[in-house]
Amino acid sequence: MSRKPIEQMSDGYLSRTPYIQYILVSFLFPLWGAAASLNDILITQFKSVFSLSDFASALVQSAFYGGYFLIAIPASLVIKKSSYKIAIMTGLIFYILGCSLFFPASHMATYTMFLVALFAIAIGLSFLETSANTYSSMLGSSKYATLRLNVSQTFYPLGCILGILLGKYLIFGNGESLSKQMEKMPAAEAHAFGIKMLQHTLSPYRFMIFVLIAVLILFIMTKFPACKSNSSVKESTEKAGILETLKYLAHNSRFKKGIVAQFIYVGMQVTVWSFTIRLALELNHNINERSASTFMVYSYIAFFVGKFIANFLISRFSPNKVLLSYSVIGSLLLLYIVLVPNMTAVYAAIAVSVMFGPCWATIYAHTLEVVKDKKYVETAGAILVMAIIGGAIIPAVQGYVSDLLGSMRLSFIVPMICFIYVSIYFYLEIRNSKTVKKIDSVKEAPAKL
Repeated sequence: MSRKPIEQMSDGYLSRTPYIQYILVSFLFPLWGAAASLNDILITQFKSVFSLSDFASALVQSAFYGGYFLIAIPASLVIKKSSYKIAIMTGLIFYILGCSLFFPASHMATYTMFLVALFAIAIGLSFLETSANTYSSMLGSSKYATLRLNVSQTFYPLGCILGILLGKYLIFGNGESLSKQMEKMPAAEAHAFGIKMLQHTLSPYRFMIFVLIAVLILFIMTKFPACKSNSSVKESTEKAGILETLKYLAHNSRFKKGIVAQFIYVGMQVTVWSFTIRLALELNHNINERSASTFMVYSYIAFFVGKFIANFLISRFSPNKVLLSYSVIGSLLLLYIVLVPNMTAVYAAIAVSVMFGPCWATIYAHTLEVVKDKKYVETAGAILVMAIIGGAIIPAVQGYVSDLLGSMRLSFIVPMICFIYVSIYFYLEIRNSKTVKKIDSVKEAPAKL
């Protein structure tokens, strides 16, 4: 007996999940996780090879997340005018282009050219994230939309672990740390050695190119459902122009607070992961970059575990209360890093990753919920993705503070302040939810009489 064909509902959701297409879309999540975690490797490598300050090395993240910021809304327009499949394929092509630019960058041996390559990768990833997050939730019935997205998102930290392992074994070498080796060499020899080390950055990106081409071919060959709402829904949505939407959102105070919280959270997460390797190298002069990168593997495993624990707790308790607890614990762990000048501070940085697990999705969902007029939701979601620009700015701030104080450990006061802000955000959300419940109970009171 043949199965009933998949039907598209009027709201864009499907009668059941097409598993091959869903698996392919879910496979995109570890692909951008690998790219993001490789940045943490590049920051350490570039600092030594180009003799950069911590602030200058943090520009790796600025170029990367700056691309996200600039492309989020154009990516959403491509989806609106064409399809999710076209947007995903566009993202994969830019991703391949960015990886390919590492080859001329390694031969030119200029920091600026590497930043251009990372910016191109970020353009591709902005297309992928803007399309895949929504598309994953749409590939099936609306009842299980959140579950499908959560399942897809669990693959993200696995990609992060893969990226770190590729960097650990293909970019970092054995022996003493790169900076120590170059300190012992005459200037000309150190320069030649640095250019040789830059060639190592090609290996993981060469691997990524082959994987991306294979995924692109699979997407070209596979037929995907449109998952677009019917014409009447489209017409009501298109009535809201970009200026009208921005004006509406500008007067929504809770939406603006959510944007700031997402900006702060993303910046905090990126900066902790960007400088964990540097923290380990500062606190233990007897380890090299390859050994120190193992701590990032532990961090991403902790992030993966933290997501599962949070999902369990959120299913039983108030999400805001769970996230408030996570944020307070995370703030205390970051305070420990600032105060304790030994290797236990590195393990505290790893533990902080457990607290990162549920933040992005929870802030995202809460912020969209306060947009009551649904014709503005599409653009509101794109603006939330743009809040990822925090990953470009906060690491640069911490790098500047590290240069100013002469201590990477003390500079962790920057993400500590960020986590305190996120704690305040969730505390205020708890108060707002109580106020809403009181207002609703007062409105219902006359009906009960």
